[in-house]
Amino acid sequence: MVEGQDGLNWDRWRAIAQIAEEVGFAGLYRSDHFTNPVGPYKDSLECWISLAYLATNTKRLDFGPLVSPISFRHPAMLVRQAAAIADLSGGRLQFAIGAGWQDREHTNYSYHLGSLQERMLRFREAVQIIAHLLHTDAPLDFDGQHYHMHEAVLLPRPTHRVPLVIGGAGRQVTLPLVARYADEWNSGPRQPEDFAETSAFLDGLVEKAGRPKHAVRRSMMIFLRTGRDQTDLDRRLAAKPVPQGMRNLFVGTHAELKERLNQLESVGVQRAILNWFDDFDDVDGMAELGRAVVK
Repeated sequence: MVEGQDGLNWDRWRAIAQIAEEVGFAGLYRSDHFTNPVGPYKDSLECWISLAYLATNTKRLDFGPLVSPISFRHPAMLVRQAAAIADLSGGRLQFAIGAGWQDREHTNYSYHLGSLQERMLRFREAVQIIAHLLHTDAPLDFDGQHYHMHEAVLLPRPTHRVPLVIGGAGRQVTLPLVARYADEWNSGPRQPEDFAETSAFLDGLVEKAGRPKHAVRRSMMIFLRTGRDQTDLDRRLAAKPVPQGMRNLFVGTHAELKERLNQLESVGVQRAILNWFDDFDDVDGMAELGRAVVK
């Protein structure tokens, strides 16, 4: 996974996609932002256009946004984009959505973010609309606070299932939405014991929603700084120090990362998504990482 707002352009995206597929990564993911919260502006390749490129220029990678804020795109348009790209790729899109959170990009580009309460209500409505349009043929009438739909349909109907991915761990809004609507829960970085406890809480919500626990896949985003050995790791940290205040960052060698992945797998993490923090041009480093951890 790469942070698309941190310098991603077409040359880099093509190279990253090629190495991800060649080395054997299960998927390739990216963020959907205009810019970083602070600091200089960098190249920021538009997310959904870059996913359309993966649909036709890769053959086996799963891919998707982590995550697309519904504050940027109306859910009716977002779901149309997702369904089209899912079919174009033969069903490889993982459709991850979020409420939006970054003040800077919303202010700079005239998108309304709103209070936390407003964002959660808007997100809840968007999830209901998206889930209905993806999975139900019947026209949708919806009268919410933020969205109003009248005989809305999604045509052509997607010929492949479009897995809906929801990230976060809020127990009042996010996890109940996951339990009712999502195909995958994407956890932020957390210790194995913390993940196990939150996953067990989600199990209870999924059962209350009348779904089997296995209906919701469990994945985790891992922010990391890693190297093939301690010397390589030290070199990378010296070249690009860890920003102050960055929490839940895994720092270790490839062997230590492999051990952590085994621990996470033992508590139910089914897919680990490795957030590449180093230089996007270092595709050799990405390849080394893949060869070290991919089973």
